[in-house]
Amino acid sequence: MASLIGSAVKRKEDPRLITGNACFTDDIKLPGMLYAAFLRSPHAHAAIRRIDTSKASRLPGVTAVFTGRDLAGKIKDVPPMWLLPGADLKPKSRPVLATDKVRYTGEAVAVVVAENRYIARDALDLIDVEYDVLPAVVQQELALQEGAPLLFDDVPGNLALLWKAGEIPDEVFAEAEVVVKERLYNQRVIPNPLETRGVVAQYNPGSGEMTIWCTSQNPHIHRLIYTDVLGIPETKLRIIAPDVGGGFGSKIATYTEEAVVACLSREVKRPVKWIEERKEHFTATSHGRDEVLEVELAGTKDGRITALRVTNTANLGAYLSTFGAGCPTIDFGLMVTGAYDIPKAAVTTYGVYTNTTPTDAYRGAGKPEATYQIERIIDLFADEIGMDPVEVRRINFVSKESFPYGNAMGVTYDSGDYMLTLDKALEMLDYEALRREQEELRKQGRYIGIGFSSYVELCGFGPSAVAGAIGFQGGVWENSTVRVHPTGKVTVFTGTSPHGQGTATTFCQIVAEKLGVPIEDVELVHGDTQAISMGWGTYGSRATAVGGAAVSIATDRVIEKAFKIAAHELETTVDHIDFLKGRFFIKGDITRYRTIQDIAKSANFAWNLPSGVEPSLEGQSFFDPSNFVYPFGTHICVVEVEALTGEVEIKRYIAVDDVGRVINPLLAEGQVHGGIAQGVGQALWEGAVYSEQGQLLSGTFMDYTMPKARFFPQIETLFTETLSPVNPLGAKGVGETGTTAAPPAVVNAVMDALKPFGVKHLNMPLTPEKVWRAILAGRDMP
Repeated sequence: MASLIGSAVKRKEDPRLITGNACFTDDIKLPGMLYAAFLRSPHAHAAIRRIDTSKASRLPGVTAVFTGRDLAGKIKDVPPMWLLPGADLKPKSRPVLATDKVRYTGEAVAVVVAENRYIARDALDLIDVEYDVLPAVVQQELALQEGAPLLFDDVPGNLALLWKAGEIPDEVFAEAEVVVKERLYNQRVIPNPLETRGVVAQYNPGSGEMTIWCTSQNPHIHRLIYTDVLGIPETKLRIIAPDVGGGFGSKIATYTEEAVVACLSREVKRPVKWIEERKEHFTATSHGRDEVLEVELAGTKDGRITALRVTNTANLGAYLSTFGAGCPTIDFGLMVTGAYDIPKAAVTTYGVYTNTTPTDAYRGAGKPEATYQIERIIDLFADEIGMDPVEVRRINFVSKESFPYGNAMGVTYDSGDYMLTLDKALEMLDYEALRREQEELRKQGRYIGIGFSSYVELCGFGPSAVAGAIGFQGGVWENSTVRVHPTGKVTVFTGTSPHGQGTATTFCQIVAEKLGVPIEDVELVHGDTQAISMGWGTYGSRATAVGGAAVSIATDRVIEKAFKIAAHELETTVDHIDFLKGRFFIKGDITRYRTIQDIAKSANFAWNLPSGVEPSLEGQSFFDPSNFVYPFGTHICVVEVEALTGEVEIKRYIAVDDVGRVINPLLAEGQVHGGIAQGVGQALWEGAVYSEQGQLLSGTFMDYTMPKARFFPQIETLFTETLSPVNPLGAKGVGETGTTAAPPAVVNAVMDALKPFGVKHLNMPLTPEKVWRAILAGRDMP
């Protein structure tokens, strides 16, 4: 029988999903259920003078209308969860409903509860709000300027945080042979999962128990936050994440709407549902990125990088979101040196409040921004010294022999072989031949470009002691229970919360492989705080590296107990027993054995257990990793730019990734494909655009361009396996590789194509108009 770990097993969850038998939040229908709709501010910055809800309250079918003042004392504001130390942090929580002032377009000011969603929506038009419009500021550098509109009176200069790590004397750059500087903009993007946010809340006034079904990537974190916000003990607050249609980080955050809907259910004593409209999603759900990066690299003429200094001016939006303080600081700053052995590095991050939607984690959360700046500045450095960008990377890579490797920012990379993934990618590309072809095509007026991105990212969020030291208000261990029933069927409980990753397959592969049972006999339970004692959710590519590790250890504990029972029944000692493919047998005599199913029955019936062994057959693990994990790889993008229109066509895309042990290559490849699509989307098309008055101009799919399948060639993928010593699986995490590697690979490719026009750098997204104007400007140069 072939090993299940490493096999391309089709997803167990797919038949249910593709036949319409899934259960998403909007599928939940409860007797007597009411529907909520939120009235949102049309202004980015305004004082609220008056809210008149009388007409809306009289509309037939409306149960109640609430403003922030109506809910005062019944619910608290929703706080951030990452309170960064040593950064003079001025955290501003999201008000559940704005009362005195609105600070971004789309902020909720009132909520209607009605018999159906259509009546609730109609009632919003009957609420009269009087605003005094105030000056707005949407760009973070402008928000820091003297005289800029202030969002909060007690936050001078709109500066929410100032974080510094490392220090480099100015003389290092003054004395360097080569210094390269560039201002890079990692533009704001909007997550847009297939399923928008939603919540159903049911309060039991008899018991005081509250059940909330919601679109969450981390139900236990929602419970932890909402128990304080709602004033309900954790023992009476149950959070369930049913099937979740994607998240990309946007469903990590704890939002106000879910808390308000729960409060409404308690007030009206009936179940209440709210499902976010797509238009709401554009303005009410957290955005990502939006960081201005001033990057300065010092090096030698022979290609050695000696120092890197980065200033990050990050747009936090109007309030500090759940993970908002960590993304542009810890997640970004600790990884600015990337895959390179750079002896000196320093980062300064300014976190700024603006009149925009709050920003939070978006697939990769800081690591894509860090990778983008180092990969772009390396290409600019290579151009400055007249060296091939591949050679510059080779010269500066952390060597295979250096691991575990401590980078200049103080983190220790677990394992790696960066040269290997680069070499494999170059073999697939036939680099030298393509460079020759590039020269020939330029003579014909055709412009192809080759772009590289050699990345490493910090994943598998942990250990908990480190999380506490950097201000994360929780643990980052993971929990699993593996229970073998009397018939030998297996239930696996996990604190991670899958929403498209395929965890219900990969975790079952781990257990089935270890126990020697068919994968069809293993089922995964997740997303319910009543079924799972505790867990810290799915984000930061931690599901397999941390959650899967907990599953593996819990399964080992099942086997450890089963050994004792098998030895007892076979009338021998544990050290005389072997276990293979689901059978416990006496060493040297395979005819005397017990199957795992036999042991499960014996353990659960407890008729004849060895002394000191308790009934049942299950194991539990609380796994707290000793370090982060660091997946890495090289991506290569080949583009052709149409000089007459500025259109960019991706001709080839090669991805060689090392994510440690690959549990399921089919699912891993799918994760890479999806991440690349999102990363290329940011590089070429996506971008949130605000007017100076704070109106979101890209607030629909008519104005916000999403990547389509037809925009891509066949993506060429390969995995190498450098095992991580941090967890028993050797796994590193795969979900964010594409969004981390793709943006610089694409931008480097386009800049390479535009070299004949003298174009050094363009900020993302590289739209046809932007590229065309750069070509025109290049042609006009003397």
